[in-house]
Amino acid sequence: MNIRPLLLGLPLLLTGCSTISNFSWSSLSPFNWFGKSVQVSAKGVGGINAETPMVETAIGEGLHNNYRMRSGMATSKGQIISYYQAMRDSDVKLVISGEPKGYVQRVEVLDAKVATEWGSNLGTPFSDLFSKAYGACKLTEGDDAGHVECVAPQSRHVSYIFNGKWAGPQDIIPPDDTLQGWTVSKIIWYAKAQ
Repeated sequence: MNIRPLLLGLPLLLTGCSTISNFSWSSLSPFNWFGKSVQVSAKGVGGINAETPMVETAIGEGLHNNYRMRSGMATSKGQIISYYQAMRDSDVKLVISGEPKGYVQRVEVLDAKVATEWGSNLGTPFSDLFSKAYGACKLTEGDDAGHVECVAPQSRHVSYIFNGKWAGPQDIIPPDDTLQGWTVSKIIWYAKAQ
């Protein structure tokens, strides 16, 4: 066996290794092959928080570039708002909104794969999170009219939108025994506590 080529190639090999000094072996894990997962917490959604500017690149990076972004403008309570829809295929998975040229104020989560840090996600029953509506819930308005919004017990920055069957009047919250069977249809993170 000729050792000379090995001795000549060793410095080259070691020099090449130094260029990957920031390499993380955990990146080889199958859990990291498809990007980082996005989670809702009291501080925000993924890397999006109250200090995230309403700019597509910042929002995309905050969602670990897991979604295709689509932008638009709308009015809410007489105010113009800017929004970004995070898309997967043709489905809207998150809606991020705030003042134009301002900061993120609200993130609506419609993606069943996105959970809160407390383990709840779309489809979680009301009974898993609350025993009663009093003090935590209110009727919703606008696109979610007829549903019930409840502030998460762990943080006033996170709310759950529940919907289900109810044959009663639309202007009152259904009784607690009816709500027990309702499920989360949307999770909302607010920059300002509710």
